[in-house]
Amino acid sequence: MGARTMFSKFKSSSAPNVLESNPIWHHFEVGQQSATAGPEHVWRILDAYRKSDGKEVSIFFFDKRSAEKLHKPKRKEAVTGILRDGVRQLERFRHPKILQVMHSVEECPETLAFASEPVLASLANVLAFQEAKSIANAQSSTTTQQNVQARPVYTKEYEMLDIELKYGLLQITEALSFLHYSGHVLHRNVCPSSILITKKGTWKLAGLEFLGRVNEIDGLDPVTCQAWSSKLSKMAQPNLDYIAPEVQQQSICSILSDMFSLGMVICAVFNQGRSLIQSNHSCSTYLKQIEGLEEQVRGILPRVPVPLQEAVVRLLHKDRRQRPTAQLLSLIKYFSDPSVHALQFLDVINMKDPTQKTHFYKNTLKEVLPYIPRKLWYQHIWPYLQMESRSQEVLAAVLQPMLYIIQDSTVEEYETIILPTFRAVFSTPKSIQATVILLENLHLILEKTPRDDIRSEVLPMLYTSFESTTAQVQAAALVAVSNVTEYLDDSAIRRMVLPKLKGVFEKNSTDVRIMSNVLSCIECILERLDKQQIIDEVLPLLWEVKLQEPEIAIRVVNIYRLMLNDKKYGLSVNLMATRVMPSLLPQTVNPALNLEQFTILLEVLQEMLNHIDRYVRYCPNLKIPFADHSFYVVFVFNLNRNQRNKLKLDNLLLPSPERHRPLRHQYSSDNMHAPPFNIPNLRIEQRKTSSAEDMDRKNSIGSMSMTASAENMARKNSMAGMIGSWWYGSSSSTNDSNFLRVANAFPNRRLSDNTLMTPKIRIAPSCASSPGGTPGGGLPIRRHSSTGPQERRGSNINLSPPTGGGMPITSSSVPYLLSSSMNSIRGTRRPSVSSTSSQQGSGLLQTFGSGMVRQLPPICLNLNGPPTHSPSLQPSGQPSH
Repeated sequence: MGARTMFSKFKSSSAPNVLESNPIWHHFEVGQQSATAGPEHVWRILDAYRKSDGKEVSIFFFDKRSAEKLHKPKRKEAVTGILRDGVRQLERFRHPKILQVMHSVEECPETLAFASEPVLASLANVLAFQEAKSIANAQSSTTTQQNVQARPVYTKEYEMLDIELKYGLLQITEALSFLHYSGHVLHRNVCPSSILITKKGTWKLAGLEFLGRVNEIDGLDPVTCQAWSSKLSKMAQPNLDYIAPEVQQQSICSILSDMFSLGMVICAVFNQGRSLIQSNHSCSTYLKQIEGLEEQVRGILPRVPVPLQEAVVRLLHKDRRQRPTAQLLSLIKYFSDPSVHALQFLDVINMKDPTQKTHFYKNTLKEVLPYIPRKLWYQHIWPYLQMESRSQEVLAAVLQPMLYIIQDSTVEEYETIILPTFRAVFSTPKSIQATVILLENLHLILEKTPRDDIRSEVLPMLYTSFESTTAQVQAAALVAVSNVTEYLDDSAIRRMVLPKLKGVFEKNSTDVRIMSNVLSCIECILERLDKQQIIDEVLPLLWEVKLQEPEIAIRVVNIYRLMLNDKKYGLSVNLMATRVMPSLLPQTVNPALNLEQFTILLEVLQEMLNHIDRYVRYCPNLKIPFADHSFYVVFVFNLNRNQRNKLKLDNLLLPSPERHRPLRHQYSSDNMHAPPFNIPNLRIEQRKTSSAEDMDRKNSIGSMSMTASAENMARKNSMAGMIGSWWYGSSSSTNDSNFLRVANAFPNRRLSDNTLMTPKIRIAPSCASSPGGTPGGGLPIRRHSSTGPQERRGSNINLSPPTGGGMPITSSSVPYLLSSSMNSIRGTRRPSVSSTSSQQGSGLLQTFGSGMVRQLPPICLNLNGPPTHSPSLQPSGQPSH
């Protein structure tokens, strides 16, 4: 609320007319009364603002006419003098725990007044409200009615939390410690009317009207003092209900006498506002009740927090030597609370250097905020944060607790308490670190900021950040755009955000972090752009992105995937074939990609091919530019063996194997539609055969001719094999990689079914004594040269043609053997769930897949060793192992 608004409000309110004669009236705009304080509540506290700068203060006003009932003029002057001296003592003893005087005392014949920091009420006003509330809930009696009449008329409705009580009592304890050990004085009137609660919720000690000097030798030793007397004015004496017994009985006092008074205050706080002694300004009543004080303490002790009970018992001990000093009391476990210490640090924050402030705001305060009640967030903490936010040195640290409070505040709290003071943060100059923190958390602010304030206050700061010369600020601005897209209008995105993104891209094309943030922003705002803007501005930007970094490549792939979902983005088949796929395909051999990223890339490429396939299906006679890039299509279906093997060796597994199951089936050999499998360039040394073998040879002429055709085709396509070998980066020197292994492709099969075993030929012995013969007359087992020297076993494969029986094996039966074995393997495999859809919906893929089989170079099968093949002979669509 502005100062002018408060001034007009105060002008309409009824300030005491008698105050207009006081000189302080010319310096402040005075409002209504808010509290009372001092001996017998002679001080009336009024809300006010300073005219010079609009700073909020409280005016303490004493009307001398209230002392006119004191018939003796000397008593009237004594009261005025005591109050005047008390204000001067406040100015003398300046301390964060003592009430701060903002304007010295001003006096005129009718009034006495001074200004202090803003005060909510005195502790006596708050306790009076609690006492009246407890009385209203209890049964009325004559005694209670008398007590109510004895209490101050002015009450203040204020509910104190446990942490406020703990914090407040510690404040008063440390204030007494300052007076006793630094000021070397006694307070002598520690009571609720001498304790003031500021509008920040801080307890401050005041009422220094009755200060006395401590013993110069030892403060624990007593000094003489004036006991309470009915002969003197009540306004000119301490509160009898809180006086220590040695003061009234022996007229002596020490710093331990103040500690007794503090113990009485603690009991009144936990006794629903009522003091344990109700003397009603009677010395005799006081002496009677002081005798039974120990019993009253035992009765109230269950209401006192357990960590404080022992201290209370000792504070109210009749023997002053049993009472703890203020220094010892502040060290008890009850006050060992990090939240309380954080609140105390805020009270002295102005005395700390920037380094200490930064550490406190970034660490201490941020850690204890969840344990501090929300009431104190706005009453005590936020005013300090608001004040510190004006300093660029600590703004970055102050923003962190500020943002925490904003995040947990309600919309009403934000608009009424936070936003009016937080607006200045957007427009004031900020350090780089503060700007980055504000931008990265901008979405927390916009969630509760009204739309009008977003357009007028927040967005101008965001747009200005794009023009910063610091990479940190630009990166933070990009993060902010990604987080606050939903709060931006379409026109702002098209006219302001996208041009800013392009500008940042052009200036930081080599910065991976900024590039990643730019692509993230494009992905967020893509659906808010029109088709032509995407074609003219977004796609050219994507084509200029360098995809060497996996993070950048995957972000680009995700944008393309988003475009494939809807035609409104303008990603046509021609663009896919001529610009998009040629830029993405080289990344499939990027060694920096992990297995998951590699799979995502292949999925998007496959989806693009499906789009092209459907396009060709509906336009069969239309020649599209994709025909010039068939080499890349071949590459998609023949996955790079080295790349995939490397990823598997790195043990990089997909997070969800079921997610890519359709893709695995689509690339499996079940979905391949290739010509019958024949082995070209198959040569077997022949030997002399019988007439029966000649008859069988006639049945295999077709197979031999097919072998010759395969040889011719292989020679014609030898260049294609060289290109494939160059593209995949394979090397013929790696013999282990060149073995034709079927077992890895079919892990669920038996070894005997999965491995192409070399044949073992049964030879009829010429006589019983022939080498390898058996005495029983059965056919012996002849080891083939590829079988181990110690391995002798019978063949489990029928080597005879289907039309004959018992004929010896010949070279012409080997092709039939291999063909039948492959058919057996295929027939026993589990059918693929996607084989039917692959036959019906992947015409283009089938064409390229079968074309790759036809382009395979010849395979040389060595009967003396494992069969080998060229590295580029991987069938189309079959995963490499």
